[in-house]
Amino acid sequence: MQDTLKESQDDYADIRPYTDAEVASVLERLGRSDELHRALIAYRFGHWPQWMQKKLVRLTAWQLRRHFAPVTTVDAFQAWLSHWINALVESTSSEVVITGLDQLDASQSYLWLSNHRDIAMDPTLIGYALMQSGWPTARIAIGDNLLGNSVLADLMKLNKSFIVKRSINDRREKLREFQRLSGYIRHSLDHGHSVWLAQRQGRAKDNLDYTDTAVLKMLALSGREEKISFIDTMSALRPVPVLVQFEWDPCDCLKARELVAREKGIPYEKRPGEDTESILTGLRGQKGRIRICFGQPLSEGNMTDADCMAQATDAEIESMKTYFPVNFAAVRLLQQDFGYSVPASVVYPTDIELPLNQLRARYHGQPDDVAVRLLKNYAAGLL
Repeated sequence: MQDTLKESQDDYADIRPYTDAEVASVLERLGRSDELHRALIAYRFGHWPQWMQKKLVRLTAWQLRRHFAPVTTVDAFQAWLSHWINALVESTSSEVVITGLDQLDASQSYLWLSNHRDIAMDPTLIGYALMQSGWPTARIAIGDNLLGNSVLADLMKLNKSFIVKRSINDRREKLREFQRLSGYIRHSLDHGHSVWLAQRQGRAKDNLDYTDTAVLKMLALSGREEKISFIDTMSALRPVPVLVQFEWDPCDCLKARELVAREKGIPYEKRPGEDTESILTGLRGQKGRIRICFGQPLSEGNMTDADCMAQATDAEIESMKTYFPVNFAAVRLLQQDFGYSVPASVVYPTDIELPLNQLRARYHGQPDDVAVRLLKNYAAGLL
């Protein structure tokens, strides 16, 4: 069985995460990476003078190699990383609520079909919730656009990330790769590894969470050669809708500026390193309250075709959402500062003070169209 598993994994060598056999060499490479050392210093001591940061680089390199020395498996790396993740989540949030896992079977593998708001924090928080609840972590689907930085790519692949080849332009080649990706996801689940997959390609920058049927049709490709029906293929994947929700979005202004550019028909080309900037902003920014909600597995009746499954996924995710004071504050500011009419269905909470000034500070100095777009994002679902 082990030899068969290794042979099967080699069929996916260019997209799969690192295996235990590769961990030591990858960590040795990271331990020698000046780029990683400088990034860690900038992250932890970015407010220190540059001359002091430079002196810390050599010490950081030595400490990192010392920490990596006993780590020889993916599980050991994730255990080491969990201390950092726990500290990160605790320092950037006021509360974390995890729901739904107690209604599921921890011995079973699932397809975690999640909404997508933040490049790194969404899968990080799924992993955090699973580890906090005593569950195995999941394999994580990431786009190949995130592999431009070799250090980031190594860290992600050590952390059970596998590659979605989105940058292929040839339609036939893209179909072949998506069929192989679908097979890898099915292979992972069949061998007891849960998988995290976003419900759509790219983040929902407008905070409207809709499942892309193209993602579901990609998943169904694993049953194509054997002529397995859509419903039977999906049932074998055991999909569970998952909601990740932040009170405050650290990337709110970045998203608003990009959306405004697109709404004006201005071609938006990402700057070199922009994805890395978004990742770091999302990781380090304050998020207030965080909710990680695991829904009920989709039934066969909800998976007759891609459209039906998308609607069922959206409904389950929507049912788990809550509204924070900042969401109502966004509606109030759209009405009060920008003259927008508000539906009669919006009922402001009376037992809390809306964070109007805190929200205004998020877009202070931005053009009105960016401010309005940011507020609409926070008000999504209420308007």
